[in-house]
Amino acid sequence: MGRKFTEGEKKMFLEVLSDTRKDSRFDEMCNYIQHGNTTVWEHCLHVAQTAYCIARRFHFDVDEKALIRGALLHDYFLYDWHEKTLPNKIHGFTHPTKALKEASADFKLKQVERDMIRHHMFPLTITPPKTTEGKILCVADKICATGETVGTRMDRLKRRFL
Repeated sequence: MGRKFTEGEKKMFLEVLSDTRKDSRFDEMCNYIQHGNTTVWEHCLHVAQTAYCIARRFHFDVDEKALIRGALLHDYFLYDWHEKTLPNKIHGFTHPTKALKEASADFKLKQVERDMIRHHMFPLTITPPKTTEGKILCVADKICATGETVGTRMDRLKRRFL
């Protein structure tokens, strides 16, 4: 978003990340690919950083810790959605519910975090988020997913033609 985090912002972000990793299966997301060559863990980190940047840049009145944690957990579904199975064909529609179920098993979630996870795939899923944090997550997720997907495709094109 064109601006670096201050030391205080970095410290708070890293504290939320550290707390989220503690006593959970968060790091298992390193075992699954999300878009292109990007792991689910990396994707969630990118999305959390982007969401936090958007909130700070545009001075949104949000619960910053909940925004970061909800973004870190938005794809906490813990399976390989690239495997050729019938349920995976509709992964885009179903994974928010699965991520919420898994996150709820490992964390005591605030209502704002639940809203973020449940509705982050809007408009693919029909119900929009109710919270500002959820709306920011929707935007940040689309930005990161597009960059990860297009970046990988561009890398393939470069290898093919250069």
